[in-house]
Amino acid sequence: VNIPEVNLEQAKDLAEKAHQVCPYSNATRGNIEVELTVTNN
Repeated sequence: VNIPEVNLEQAKDLAEKAHQVCPYSNATRGNIEVELTVTNN
């Protein structure tokens, strides 16, 4: 995930919160391993 003009810690927090409410993530939780990666590139 890359969120321009947002610092890395805020971007990590937003990505994790989005992952928790994402319908696709909810449907596959426990069945598919997911790794969230946040970058500032």
